[in-house]
Amino acid sequence: MRALFYRTYCTLRASAFGTGALLCLAFNTPVLADNQNQLQGMKQEIARQQQQLSQKKQQLNEVQKNLKQQELAIARAAGNIHHTEQKVDTLTRSIDHLEKEQQALLQRQIGQREQLKALITSHYKLGKSSPLANLLGENDASQMERMAEYAARLSQARSRALDELAATDTELQLKKHQLTEQRNTQQTLLSQLKKDRASLLSSQQARKGTVRQLQGQLSADKRYLTELKDNETRLVSEIAKARKAAEEAARRTRVSMNGLNTFKGKLPWPVKGNVVHSYGSPLKGELRWKGMVISKSIGSEVKAVHDGKIVFADWLRGYGLMVAIDHGHGDMTFYGYNQTVLKKVGDTVRANEAIALVGDSGGQEAPGLYFEIRRKGTPTNPRPWLIR
Repeated sequence: MRALFYRTYCTLRASAFGTGALLCLAFNTPVLADNQNQLQGMKQEIARQQQQLSQKKQQLNEVQKNLKQQELAIARAAGNIHHTEQKVDTLTRSIDHLEKEQQALLQRQIGQREQLKALITSHYKLGKSSPLANLLGENDASQMERMAEYAARLSQARSRALDELAATDTELQLKKHQLTEQRNTQQTLLSQLKKDRASLLSSQQARKGTVRQLQGQLSADKRYLTELKDNETRLVSEIAKARKAAEEAARRTRVSMNGLNTFKGKLPWPVKGNVVHSYGSPLKGELRWKGMVISKSIGSEVKAVHDGKIVFADWLRGYGLMVAIDHGHGDMTFYGYNQTVLKKVGDTVRANEAIALVGDSGGQEAPGLYFEIRRKGTPTNPRPWLIR
């Protein structure tokens, strides 16, 4: 303001008195220089703050990148453990069944050997007594014929018993071989299970440090609010992509894609647990929860609430490992914070089918499931849709 006054005054002086302008110019020069220095200082401060903000954003992105890698490593290990445990359970049941069959075969073998022993004894006695009877002439022709027929049948029975015993022996050897192979496979799987659990533990320990670092960087309320808004933008973007993919795949699906409209109040819960965050409750600042968070122990199965097609199954910043299911007619359900995903994009699923395992991905402090329903891209309260 002062500079403007001097410029106006000097302009008037110059036009009125001519040479007086030189005096005004000399008087005004220090003021202009001072303002230029202040302006330059402000520019430098703005540039410094922008650089600092850029560095903090870059650091936050780097931490989120590390978190993603660690949580994907946890997902791989947890997925391997889940599949291996299923294989071990199936194998254990198979081994138990084979052992029972083996015991039954051993009992059959004992019975067949006893039967064969009795047949051999009878055959021996018959062969020993017949020549003596002939020599003494105590048997007539008809009795001799009966004895011969009995001997022939005894011989056939012994032959069948030998064949059955041989078949039992062969089957028993096969069962023993199968048992040996399955026990070896079981040991291999258990060994792999041990390695995967060690890998899971290592990744979980690394993740703890990253989550603490992330929380430190998001400690400022404004920064945390910005991150939450950005997360919502990312989700909306992925929803748009998922809806497009769902529309393209709808023609090829074999499951019902009639939407959720007639199932309000009838959908099964994706997991059973306490609701720690409800739809519409405060999240941060003006932001509100657009879904619900259900507390559940880590590793529990997450079930699809209705038939549909998997259109998204990946890590999403702020939501961790997320699964999105398209149910047709613009209805979609979302399942976040998972430890691992059991399905892939393009898979069709039925209601109550396991699609993931409960986790704490996305930097969550406690395990649970984030569940959201969107109808034509708009979030809706999921509670009234679930069985009461």
